[in-house]
Amino acid sequence: MNKTATVKPSPSPLSRLWHKWRFHINVLLVLIPLGFMPKYFADAALFRGDMGLGQREIGEVPVGPWRITLAEQRNEAPMPNGNLGYTKNFNAALCTACKDQVKATYLRIGKPRSLRTAGVIFFGSGYRMGAQMIIPADTDPKADLWITMEGWDGSVHQASIPLEQASPLTVAWLNKQGVKP
Repeated sequence: MNKTATVKPSPSPLSRLWHKWRFHINVLLVLIPLGFMPKYFADAALFRGDMGLGQREIGEVPVGPWRITLAEQRNEAPMPNGNLGYTKNFNAALCTACKDQVKATYLRIGKPRSLRTAGVIFFGSGYRMGAQMIIPADTDPKADLWITMEGWDGSVHQASIPLEQASPLTVAWLNKQGVKP
C-alpha cells in the first residue's frame, strides 16, 4: 500500500479574519435591530389605539344630529404612495349615542356633489375607524375637509372643517407644491 501524506493548505487571510471576528459580527446582528425597537413599540401602540386616535387629534365635529371625533394618524405631510400619488391617513370615532345609527362615514376635500361622490369611506368599528385619503398636489390650501355621514334610516348629513384646522402640515405641504394649471 502506498501511503501519501496530505498537506493542509494554510487558511486564507479572509478565513482567518472570519474565524477571529465572527462572534463580534453576530453580536452586532443582534444589537442593531434592538436599536429600532423603540420606534416599533411606538408604532404598535399608535395602531392599537393606546396613544389615542392618532398623533394629532383634530377634535369633535358635529355632523347633523351626530358627532365624530377626528384625528390625523401621523402628524406629517402627505406621503407618496406609488401610483396613487400622495395620501394622508385620518382616524375617527363616533359618539357613543350614534354608533348604532350611522351606516357609513365619508371624508373628502371639497364639497361632494352627491352621495356617490362623498369621498373615501371610513372602515373599522365605530370606536376606531380609519380612512386613507388621496391629496392631489394641486389642491387649494384654503379648501375644506367635508365629512358625510349616512344613517340607517336613509338620512344624510354633512359638515366641513377648514383643511388648515384638520391638517396644518398638509396645508404647508400644499403651499410648497404650488397650484399647477
